[in-house]
Amino acid sequence: MSSELTPERFNEVARQHWGVENSLHWRLDVVMNEDQDRTRMGHGPENLAILRHMAINAMQKEGSKGSLRGKFKRASWNENYLTRLLTLF
Repeated sequence: MSSELTPERFNEVARQHWGVENSLHWRLDVVMNEDQDRTRMGHGPENLAILRHMAINAMQKEGSKGSLRGKFKRASWNENYLTRLLTLF
C-alpha cells in the first residue's frame, strides 16, 4: 500500500531524481561528448550508452588519481593503461 505524497515531499523526491540524472548526464557529456553522438538507428544509441556507462565505471573503479576526462585521454595514449581498464569489465 502506498501513501499519499504531500506536495512538498513530491518536490523533494523529484529534485533528488533530477539531481542524480543531471549529474550522470553531465559526466557522460563532459567525459564522452555524448551530446555530439549522432547514432540514431536501431539499437545503436542504447548499445553506445551501455558502453559509455561501463567505461566510466571502469575508470572510477581503477585506483589511480585523476579526473575521468584525464583517464579517458590516458587510455587513448597508453595501451597498457587501456588494457588495465579493460580487465576491470
